[in-house]
Amino acid sequence: MIEENVKIHNRFSIELKLSFLARKKKKVSEFAVNTWIFIPNSLDINPSNYDKKDFYRDLKSNIRLITPVYLLRDIASGNESPLKQLENAFRKLASEPTRTNITEYEHQIKMFLSIIKSALRNETNHILHSEKAEDNVFLTAAFITNIQHIANAYRQLWNTINAPTVGQNLINYFRFGDEFLSNIIEQHCFRLLRSYNQPGEPIQNETAKSLLNVIKTEFKYKKENGYAIVEKNSLMQNRELVHRLGLLKKYAEDVLFLFTRKKKDGVIKEQIYYSIAAGVSMIFATAIAFSFQQKYGNLTMPFFVALVVSYMLKDRIKELGRYYFAYKLGRNYFDHKTSISLKNNNIGWSKEAMDFISENKVPTEVIRYRNRSAILEADNRNNDEKIILYRKLIQLNRKSLDQCGDYFFAGINDIIRLNVSGMLMKMDNPEFQLFHTEKNKTFSILTGEKIYYLNLIMQLKSENNVSYHRYRLVLNRNGISDLELIKL
Repeated sequence: MIEENVKIHNRFSIELKLSFLARKKKKVSEFAVNTWIFIPNSLDINPSNYDKKDFYRDLKSNIRLITPVYLLRDIASGNESPLKQLENAFRKLASEPTRTNITEYEHQIKMFLSIIKSALRNETNHILHSEKAEDNVFLTAAFITNIQHIANAYRQLWNTINAPTVGQNLINYFRFGDEFLSNIIEQHCFRLLRSYNQPGEPIQNETAKSLLNVIKTEFKYKKENGYAIVEKNSLMQNRELVHRLGLLKKYAEDVLFLFTRKKKDGVIKEQIYYSIAAGVSMIFATAIAFSFQQKYGNLTMPFFVALVVSYMLKDRIKELGRYYFAYKLGRNYFDHKTSISLKNNNIGWSKEAMDFISENKVPTEVIRYRNRSAILEADNRNNDEKIILYRKLIQLNRKSLDQCGDYFFAGINDIIRLNVSGMLMKMDNPEFQLFHTEKNKTFSILTGEKIYYLNLIMQLKSENNVSYHRYRLVLNRNGISDLELIKL
C-alpha cells in the first residue's frame, strides 16, 4: 500500500511524501510510483537545456522509517508505551554505563521524542477537524491531561540518571530531549489555541484558558532550566532560537533516517551493450576489408580506400549502436539504484529514473486525467507541452524491517522535495495590467497576476492496486502561488 501527501514546502519547492507500507505477512513488498510532469512550452524547458543532472540537482530525497503509531492516551497510561522502554534504558545506563547501554539510552530518547511528536500532531489534527463543539472541549481536556502526564513522567526520569556513573555528556542527551519535548508541547498547544482565539484578542473561553496555562507553564519551565525562549524585542535571540529548534529537530528525528548508498543502475549491462555495439561495428569493418583484399589485393588503391571508408563507418555504427542501447533499451532500466539499510541491516532498495517523453508514449488514461481545455488543446498542436516522466521502484523486506528495533515499523517514508526555481527564469513579470470601466463613464487600471500551471499526475502501484492523483502547481515569477488537488 502507498500513501501520498503533496504540499508546498517553501516558495520554490513542493514536498511529496510517499509512505510505502510493507505487508506483515509478505516476505518482499514491491511498489512503483510514476509521475508525469506536464510543463508549459512557454517555460522553454526541454532536453537540450534541462537534462538529468539538472533534474536531480533540483530533487532532494530523504528516506526514513515510518514513525510507530501510538495514541497519546496510550503513551500516558499504557504499560507497553515508549515511556516504559525509556525507563528501562535509563535504569540500565545508571547501573552499567557500558557502550551498549549508552547507545540504547540515546536511541530510546530519540524514539520517544519522534513518537511523541507524531502522536501530538495526529491528536491535534483530530481535534482541529472535529465538528462538534462538545467533542472539542472533551478532546482538548484529555489532550492537556495526557501531555502533562507524559511531560512529568519524562522529567521524573532525571532522578534515575542523577547518579555518579552518568557523565555530563549523557545528561545533555536527557536535556536535549526535555527541551524538544517542551517545544513541541508549546507548539501544538498554540495550534489548538488559534482555533479558539486570534492573536491579540482577549481569551474568554475556558478551554482556551487551559491551553494558555499549559503554554505559560512550559515557558516558565524552559526559562528556569536555561532553555532557549522567545524574546519579543530581541531579533538576535529569536534568530538563535530558530536555529536551535532546527538542530533539536534533527537530533530527535535522525534515529528514523536510514542509511542510503546511491549508485548508477545497470552499469554491467550497459557495458555489455556497448561491447556488442563495438563488436558489430568491427564485424562490418573487417568484412569490408576482407572482401576488398580478396578482390583487389593488399597494396592497391581500392583496398586502401575501402579501409578508410570502413574505418569511418565503423565509428559511426559504434556510436549509433551505443545510442540505441543507451536510449532505447536503456528506458527499461533506471538512472540510480539506492540501497536502504539501518545498522548493516539491508531493508531494501529504491530505483529512480527521469526522462523527457513524447505524448504518444504517455498512457491513454494519463492523458485523459490531464484533461486539457479546448483552447489549450488547440494551442498544444503547435506549442506542445513538454512531459517529464519520473519513475520510482521500491522493494522492502518485511523480515529486515522487523529487525530494526523493539518497535513495529510499518514501512518507510520517502520525502521528496522538488525545487522549481530553475523553471521560473523565462517567466514574464507577475503583474499584468487590466482595464475596467466604471459607472461614472471613466475607467480604472487593475493588476492581474500572470501565472503558469505545472500539472503532476501520479500513478501509485502496489500489488494489484493502482491509483491516480492529479495536482496542479500554480507558479509565477516570484515562485509557487498555490497547489491544487484536482479530483479525477
